[in-house]
Amino acid sequence: MRKPKSAYLIRSVGRALDLLDAFTEHDGSLGVTDLAKRLGIHKNNAFRLLATLETRGYVTQEPGTGRYRLGLKLYQLGQHVQRLLSPAREARPILEGLVRHCDETAYLGILDDASVVYVAMVETTQPIRVAPRLGARAPAWLTAHGKIQLAFLPPERLDEAIQESPVTDPDELRRRLAESAQRGYDVEDEDPKAGVRGLAAPVRDEEGQVMASLGLVGPTFRLTPDRIERELSPLVSQAARELSARLGAPS
Repeated sequence: MRKPKSAYLIRSVGRALDLLDAFTEHDGSLGVTDLAKRLGIHKNNAFRLLATLETRGYVTQEPGTGRYRLGLKLYQLGQHVQRLLSPAREARPILEGLVRHCDETAYLGILDDASVVYVAMVETTQPIRVAPRLGARAPAWLTAHGKIQLAFLPPERLDEAIQESPVTDPDELRRRLAESAQRGYDVEDEDPKAGVRGLAAPVRDEEGQVMASLGLVGPTFRLTPDRIERELSPLVSQAARELSARLGAPS
């Protein structure tokens, strides 16, 4: 019988999170003594927790008062989470509509360094399906979702992503990415033996920057090159434009 997750908790990590939770809208800055009392711990232990969190940017000490407040690192993490969740929420009805039209599994993917993370999905009703789990990561340079986002990165960021990946021919990858950017979508067909094929188009934010990708994945016998070109790529491109509009992208 598997143990509950509560059996694996690390007490010191829990204390650090309790400390962060102590800061509220009404108590934006707190002293060491205040925090020690709220957590029911020794003042020295509270100071050590604060010192650890301060070195990582999660709290910062006010020079004048010596009190602590939440740091910018938490704001950055919050922005990252919001960036992930907002398009996923807005994408749901569009993914559902895409599946109704073509009955293939539809995904929303977001680039994270040299990987793509699948953050929203609607499955096909077909008995034979391809459905990677939500939250799964895949190498960006091997997937349609990843490549179409890499294709629109600034040169310096693309160079960094390529350096982080075991790509044997960077120049060939850059050439293919340029083709995908010009075409407006990417087709994933890296391993025909796996019998899986996918395609994805870019999703843009309010500044017109590519911030996600929307696409389909399925078995190669259904996602044929002819069907992709004739039927699926226009559907995916239109769905990506609709989601971009929902996210405030300029028309």
